[in-house]
Amino acid sequence: MPGRRGAPSSLRVLIVDDEELARLRLRGLVHDCAEPKAQVVGEAANAVQALVWLAEQRCDLVLLDVQMPGRDGTQLAAELKRLADPPAVVFVTAHAQHALQAFDLDAVDYLTKPVRRERLHAALQRVAQRLALRHGAAPAAAVGMPDDVPAIVVTDRGRVVRVALADVLYFKAELKYVTLRTAEHTYVLDEALSDLEQRLGERFLRVHRNALVARNAVHALERRAAPGAAAERDEEGGEGWAVRMAPVDEWLAVSRRQVAAVREALVAAGR
Repeated sequence: MPGRRGAPSSLRVLIVDDEELARLRLRGLVHDCAEPKAQVVGEAANAVQALVWLAEQRCDLVLLDVQMPGRDGTQLAAELKRLADPPAVVFVTAHAQHALQAFDLDAVDYLTKPVRRERLHAALQRVAQRLALRHGAAPAAAVGMPDDVPAIVVTDRGRVVRVALADVLYFKAELKYVTLRTAEHTYVLDEALSDLEQRLGERFLRVHRNALVARNAVHALERRAAPGAAAERDEEGGEGWAVRMAPVDEWLAVSRRQVAAVREALVAAGR
């Protein structure tokens, strides 16, 4: 059996997908990644082949399809979590409906086919950050957080920090970056809001072209005067819809086409 690994200088990647062409494309995308360095060290067409490979060899990351013959990717991911030193998992699939389950399984990322080069490279960077966090000194913000808590990895003033998804209130696009807001901190991300929406699933709700909010943090929907408030003007004048985010008591604009979805989220939460 493979022994425990140290922080890798090059990510060792296992591709698990029943489609040969999909594996070939992923191999090429991994090869094209300059930072972090990564190499495909193995391939498998199903869960059984993957487990046989992992019994004798090691990897840092499994690029894992969801729908495969036999055990599917989510079942394999659950088995991998029980290993003594489990590899990171990034799901790669044509089916976006499994995103929330993927994060419950502590997947680092969730990519939809056809995979874009920049999205895969961003996922590899997150894997490298997580491994650096695992094998280095844990930053203060990550102390006491179990590895199996669904989280998003961010870089803050030179530190690698795991932020629990349950603590995230919202993501907001501002100029050329995205801010992540918790009750106590604000972090800056280099990831597009649309990519975050895709991989975080139903736990978050898009309320505006520039805002993605945690459903359980939305506590009110009101019409607000636009001057001095984060609301979008309606067609007639100076008021628009906004949501109040608790516990920070901040207001975020809601586009008119998203008002109904926000109302439904509030009703579902009993607010």
